[in-house]
Amino acid sequence: MMMRISELKKAIVILGSTGSIGRNTLEIIRHHPDKFKILALTAGKNTALLSEQIKEFHPLMVAVEAEKEAEKLRREFSRYGVKVLSGGNGLETVASLKQADLVVSAITGIAGLRPTYVALEQGIDVALANKESMVVAGSFLKKIAARTGARIIPVDSEHSGVFQCLNGRKKRSISRIFLTASGGPFLKIPIKELAEKSLADALQHPRWKMGKKITIDSATLMNKGLELIEARWLFDLKPSELQVIIHPQSIVHALVEFKDGSILAQLSQTDMRIPIQYALSYPERLSSPLPALDLTSVQNLEFYPVDEKRYPLFNLARRVLEAQPSFSVVLNAANEIAVEAFLEEKISFGQIYSVVDHCLQEHRVVRLSCLEDVFILDEEVRNQARQYLKLKGKEK
Repeated sequence: MMMRISELKKAIVILGSTGSIGRNTLEIIRHHPDKFKILALTAGKNTALLSEQIKEFHPLMVAVEAEKEAEKLRREFSRYGVKVLSGGNGLETVASLKQADLVVSAITGIAGLRPTYVALEQGIDVALANKESMVVAGSFLKKIAARTGARIIPVDSEHSGVFQCLNGRKKRSISRIFLTASGGPFLKIPIKELAEKSLADALQHPRWKMGKKITIDSATLMNKGLELIEARWLFDLKPSELQVIIHPQSIVHALVEFKDGSILAQLSQTDMRIPIQYALSYPERLSSPLPALDLTSVQNLEFYPVDEKRYPLFNLARRVLEAQPSFSVVLNAANEIAVEAFLEEKISFGQIYSVVDHCLQEHRVVRLSCLEDVFILDEEVRNQARQYLKLKGKEK
């Protein structure tokens, strides 16, 4: 007897299953075992959590960063038939599994670019939570997706909101899109106090529970700058059609303004499981484990322009949005190194801006003709940022 399509489970690969997005994705799959099955998982260094995930979800394949950790997992799961790979090659093998219906790209930073690319190259739909891939190589990802027919489905709450509001509408009917920003933990802190804010302070996001890197990017508003660049490629829009507004309640995630003056908005609870589930089930909508948004309990919906004196990194990103694509690579690479240094408490909060600004000022336009050009420039900028940090450390 032939099985009907509706009875088939969607086969999911999660790149970065131990991170915030990965864990939330697994929670959605746990809630809908009749709709999804795990084909493969990848993780960086948190192999203890990965081991627990393997026991629960029984993937056919996993990949980890280090061969030493891979060998431990092979010994642990040898009798279960789980294939364990390691390193970049292992990551790409998992991302390109032909049995996959959807790859969730949830690895933070440029490390997620190559596996995202190879998934699209195989014609596999990608649920994209790794904004950096689209920031540094948006044109390449869009071209390969167009060639293979793979779909890029946004997972970020703001881009998911835009995606839902557009819903097949003609691009020529759009006037502007607005991504909303909570403003992070320092929205109302006096500007003169920002530069010396501690790591602990910066990690106290008022609305979202996220990984450390994106939480710091939210505090500087760099995350919105990167999201503008991502939106440019995702939705094929001009810089003048892309805006950010501060919305402290984080209930409205995106707005689309049409040429007739109408505005559509996407609202939901402040929980990443909602856009993740939509990306997994698209074009269907499934029941949610979360309570519905109660509009009668919402006291205020506030919207403010971005104060670029408060968020100077956003100003840099806004300028990069209108520059040549190589500047986006510089912006992302320098920011990753600066945030890493801040997370290790080697620099102050205010110095994140100094690192990124220095690298952008030093950059001269580079023509990016292939994906390898992106990686070469990325590494050059990282080295430049590290050298700048060393020199500044000696000056203290």
